Amino acid sequence: MLLYSVVVSVWLHMFPSDTAGFVAFLCFSNVVVSALIISWAAEAAEFSISQGLAVALVALLQVVPEFMVEAVIAWRKDINLMMANFTGSNRLLMGVGWPLIFITADLYSRWKNGKKIDAIRLRPENIVEVLALFVSSLYFIVILLKRDLQVYDGIFLGALFIFYMYILRVLPEEEEEKKEDLLAMSRSLVSIRNGKKRGLVIFILFLVGGLAMWAVADPFLNSMKEVSVAFGISTFVFVQWVAPFLSEFPEKVTAFYWARTIRLAPMALLNMISSKVNQWTLLVSMIPIVYSVSMGRVSTIPLDVHHREEILLSMMMTFYGCATLAKLKFTRANAIVLFLLWLAQFLYPVNFTFMPPLPIVGDNSRIIVSIVFGVLTAFEILKHRREFRIRHGIAETIRLAKERRATLGV
Repeated sequence: MLLYSVVVSVWLHMFPSDTAGFVAFLCFSNVVVSALIISWAAEAAEFSISQGLAVALVALLQVVPEFMVEAVIAWRKDINLMMANFTGSNRLLMGVGWPLIFITADLYSRWKNGKKIDAIRLRPENIVEVLALFVSSLYFIVILLKRDLQVYDGIFLGALFIFYMYILRVLPEEEEEKKEDLLAMSRSLVSIRNGKKRGLVIFILFLVGGLAMWAVADPFLNSMKEVSVAFGISTFVFVQWVAPFLSEFPEKVTAFYWARTIRLAPMALLNMISSKVNQWTLLVSMIPIVYSVSMGRVSTIPLDVHHREEILLSMMMTFYGCATLAKLKFTRANAIVLFLLWLAQFLYPVNFTFMPPLPIVGDNSRIIVSIVFGVLTAFEILKHRREFRIRHGIAETIRLAKERRATLGV
């Protein structure tokens, strides 16, 4: 796979083809392969460096493919595709990723143990991820009100990500993932006994995977545009779902691999939640910065009505996700709601053509689904507010952080 990624990257730059289908196949397959290589190296790296550093690095490395695609779009100054890619990646993680983890764990539990699971439960200190999502979502209200995305927005979201990573770093080490829980390739890397050799191999994988992803990002976007035109699909919609699906594919494979063990289902869900935090903060923070560098000056990204509706839907979906996780468990009902509402806006990205127009909002599917998410968020808060574990989670996080500091003698 490593050789394939290198050969394809070189081929696309040395021998550009006029055959859109062939180029698209090479680009799409190389994005998946490059992302897989980075994912394997990231998994193996957890066993080669300190836990605190591993948390910080792996969180970044997992979103490298998505970052590279978004960076290329921002460099091109294509505002439509910027909004398409980052809103699509966020909604895909929540609307498909979270529910499928629950479904995977539930099905394997029925198969192995003969009983279903009622919820995937998180630890109290995982409230850090929930609060990071909530605070960042609140800031998106500011972005919507001022109708633009600026460098200082990126600075705020980037600073929030750094603070979030700092909190995770000062918490005690988690129970380490066992080597047998790794995918085969990552397990092979970890099995290299010579520490220097293992570190060198992992570094080479990161380097090759990253360079291959960077090399293919530009033709990848061009091929997506050509394929969308060939199939008569809006380029916005095509980029919104295909680009993040391909770049996030390895991450989802790993999470579902963990979920099927049932025991690691909470870790699989937390992996998806963490990825959502990374993309909702650091990925978005990068966009106005790269855009400004490409423009040659500090620049503002204007957001039209369509862009604001996309962000609104992503934000309301995130608020619902925060409300469900505030009780530190993710239930079957939560999974069903997320998936069905994601499916509704996926099948009808612009208008609900099957229904008569409603007052004020008409048949605008993005606005209607956003309102439904808002209503369900309020329902979740009113019905389960006594189950919310926010205060307990914060108190437990502070306690664990103090214990770690005392242990380290800080």
